[in-house]
Amino acid sequence: MTEHETLKRHLNRWANRDEMREAVAATMLSIADSCCAISEVIALGPLAGSLGASQGQNVDGDIQYALDMRANELIIDEMIDAPVAYLASEELELPVPINQGAPLYVAIDPLDGSSNIDTNVSVGTIFSVMPMKCDKGDSESDCFLQQGTHQLAAGYVIYGPQTAMVMTLGEGTHIFTLNPDTGEFCLTTAHIAIPEDTNEFAINTSNFRRWDGHVKAYIDDCLDGAEGPHEKNYNTRWIASLVAECHRILVRGGIFLYPGDRREAYRSGRLRLAYECNPIAFLVEQAGGAATTGNQRILEIEPTDIHQRAPLIFGSRNEVNLLAHYYAEVHPMRERSQLFGNRGLFRTG
Repeated sequence: MTEHETLKRHLNRWANRDEMREAVAATMLSIADSCCAISEVIALGPLAGSLGASQGQNVDGDIQYALDMRANELIIDEMIDAPVAYLASEELELPVPINQGAPLYVAIDPLDGSSNIDTNVSVGTIFSVMPMKCDKGDSESDCFLQQGTHQLAAGYVIYGPQTAMVMTLGEGTHIFTLNPDTGEFCLTTAHIAIPEDTNEFAINTSNFRRWDGHVKAYIDDCLDGAEGPHEKNYNTRWIASLVAECHRILVRGGIFLYPGDRREAYRSGRLRLAYECNPIAFLVEQAGGAATTGNQRILEIEPTDIHQRAPLIFGSRNEVNLLAHYYAEVHPMRERSQLFGNRGLFRTG
């Protein structure tokens, strides 16, 4: 059996006695430990109780499931010994103070895709590690409103056929697989690279009628296949689990779209910037892909709220760049320039 470098050894080598890096490494190990505990609970399925039972709503109005809250508790418990000043969570209205004066804060989605838990679909934990940059006199909320470019580390743990941590420290994106015999994450893929080209797209097509013209035109032309302007046939995928979608794209390429749409609650997108969009964008860019709202690089968005939402489009670089042309050249009300012509399967009028 091939010996794989453990996450702990990898982080220790990377930190190399640098004080801030050591803080990041310690935080990543705490996150890994909490995710090992979450993985054990998920693996029990219904033997652990009604994990998919609804327990009300979070601050954003999303349904909270029993496992959401259990995962949140496990993460907070592990953060107590980490150099983390605050933890911002999807499940909590305000950031939780952990260790005053610590150099870092963590933004986390404790259990992404939890609505799928009863159907045994892959779910995950998404996290972002940021510097705590507050100066004396700053309001507490401003401490957490930083561009994604300031992330020191980010990643997710996916609970699927294997439990794996996909992470970046700003030096490439790596996959560590959990060895259930030792309880350690071990490096199985270093410097993963997303293929630049793809013929797969992932989007919830049931929302077609709600999209603006940019997205409608792009999907129309994808569905036209080899006879359309892209001159290739596409496959479509949709799992409704962000970590599962991202994992597939990291491994074999593709493009994921969760745009804003005409519904009031979705006009600015649905996914949260701090603990979903930013960490996914960091991972994807470090793997050679691209992540955008359609008009702006995700990592350059100036946040105004810890629970702020944003449209998210990411994946194979050439396909994301192609979609950017639709945002630049197609009128949002569906008028098209000569660059693309006037065809499309769903076009009306």
